[in-house]
Amino acid sequence: MEPEPINVADYERIAAERLEAGPLGYFRGGAGDEFTMRENIAAYRRWALRPRVLVDVEKTTTATTILGREVSMPILVAPVALQAMAHPDGEAGMARAAAAVGTIMSLSTAATTRPSEVAAAAPAGRRWFQLYCFRDRGVTDALVSEAVESGFEAIVVTADAPRGGKRERDLRTGFRLPPGLGVPAVAAAVGAPTGLGISQMFDLVDPSLGWSDIERLAAGSEVPVLVKGLLRGDDAELAVEHGAAGVVVSNHGGRQLDGAMATIDALPEVAEAVGGRCEIIVDGGVRRGTDVLVALALGATAVQVGRPALWGLAADGEAGARRVLELLREELDVGLALLGCHSPAEVGRDRVRHVNAVL
Repeated sequence: MEPEPINVADYERIAAERLEAGPLGYFRGGAGDEFTMRENIAAYRRWALRPRVLVDVEKTTTATTILGREVSMPILVAPVALQAMAHPDGEAGMARAAAAVGTIMSLSTAATTRPSEVAAAAPAGRRWFQLYCFRDRGVTDALVSEAVESGFEAIVVTADAPRGGKRERDLRTGFRLPPGLGVPAVAAAVGAPTGLGISQMFDLVDPSLGWSDIERLAAGSEVPVLVKGLLRGDDAELAVEHGAAGVVVSNHGGRQLDGAMATIDALPEVAEAVGGRCEIIVDGGVRRGTDVLVALALGATAVQVGRPALWGLAADGEAGARRVLELLREELDVGLALLGCHSPAEVGRDRVRHVNAVL
């Protein structure tokens, strides 16, 4: 009898045993030589935590506030495409897992489940919708309308994918979508009678997207708009100036521009540029609750986890995804106490130091 998985790495190992080569490579792989994907994880090891001691931490909480509402922890579920390829529970199971632990799930445009179906599967859950913008603005508007009408609380516009990165694992495995899977929300928006695959979807994405489009979306949206895919302070400032309620510091999990900097290393510049004017989420490389502490100390409101939750889903469906989120919350709670903090709000810049910093 195999021992119970006790961390994200254990769930990744189980997922790797259960997924076929094509789907595993799709979820696990990055662009090019996968340098950026590895750096996202490695960069966290270059930030050392600086705890305060003899602090009364009998009572701690992982709860925080994002976009004016409380969540159970500053750990959100990042948008990951094609989740039914990992497990039949798919995005509906992921939404129920996130709802069960009191956090927010972002649903991908390239999901195998429509926004309305996810909302019906987890009606009490909190949800954001990750949006790719299409050449046909009618398609974009139809996707936004379905999400907002289904109770999604925010729109997260992906800005770092005008074209898809070269993902060589997919080329080596000859990855193709399994029969019967597609991206139904986009298919419905474009009126495709026989469904739509992910490569067909990306053929429709608008590579000319600009800041004026962000401003149009933000001005016309009934819910807050965030911009995902920033690694620079000047871009973060432009996002705020054009109406974004938040930014997501992200390099697409290392799946777009290989050689781009690690997200945790980009975070301080973004936080300084934003100056508290909007929410700052960071994704990429978070594998432990202590990684969350580093991100909070460097200016993040919260982190998003994509692959960790996906490994849980692949290993044990909804229950596995929920357990991964619970494990990360438990690690964060212990980490807060050992750092000498009562809540995420107390994790300030003084609690970390870069290992190469001059003392």
